[in-house]
Amino acid sequence: METAGANNPESLLKIENFLCFAIYSTANAVTRAYQPRLAALGLTYPQYLAMVVLWEEENQTVKAIGDKLSLDSGTLTPLLKRLETAGLITRRRDTVDERQVLIGLTAEGRAMRDKAESVPVAMGKAFGCTMDEAKGLRSELITMRDNLVESIEGAK
Repeated sequence: METAGANNPESLLKIENFLCFAIYSTANAVTRAYQPRLAALGLTYPQYLAMVVLWEEENQTVKAIGDKLSLDSGTLTPLLKRLETAGLITRRRDTVDERQVLIGLTAEGRAMRDKAESVPVAMGKAFGCTMDEAKGLRSELITMRDNLVESIEGAK
């Protein structure tokens, strides 16, 4: 009797062989690992990512933030409104192009950066890999993501 090997179609439908499931379940684990660390800051993971983008550079448009985070404005706008309600960011119309909304940090939002610096350190330990290993994985994942995006766009 033949065992299910890589060339046997039966092996293709085993969850343990799904790269996509490994990525999906890892992404869920990452989000769960971030949750208690971010709860101390009063942020969700997507809010944290938006704040990180703003700590890198203030006064960005909603579109620029969305592009960096791969989020559309329908997802990003409610998230930004919650950050504004929490007193962490400001939203204002661009004086040059009133169609654009500029997002800035409040003093409280800027001050949160110091508290947030412990998060990447804690997550680095939680990942259990060296900085070089993490950089290599990140690079491979970005290549994979870009290939997927290209294949989606090519299928249109």
